[in-house]
Amino acid sequence: MKIEHIGMWVKDIEETRRFYETYFDVTANNLYRNEKKGFESYFLTFASGARLEIMHCDDITEAAGELFGYAHLAISVGDKDDVDQFTKRLTDDGYYLLDGPRTTGDGYYEAVVLDPDGNRIELTTD
Repeated sequence: MKIEHIGMWVKDIEETRRFYETYFDVTANNLYRNEKKGFESYFLTFASGARLEIMHCDDITEAAGELFGYAHLAISVGDKDDVDQFTKRLTDDGYYLLDGPRTTGDGYYEAVVLDPDGNRIELTTD
């Protein structure tokens, strides 16, 4: 058994796609649109085969962010130096660092940054 993909609502689907392509070397499929529902999505595929579906719908509002669901996405970027380098690159490019880099109480070395929509991304070691 494995997780097939994780879905995430976003405000600006193109900005979010570019963010993940730029920093995490994902490959996006063609944009799917359902005009009747005002829905669109991309599946973003990581080199490992993991997939993230980013979705936008015209009638999703700020209130939807209060629903239970996505808490964070943990992405293993290599060793501690790689975590530090990724963190520096993202913060130098203006993305918000929420925490770290640090070793957590349960032994992970991580930094937590926010993507363009304020979603938490944990940058972790292998």
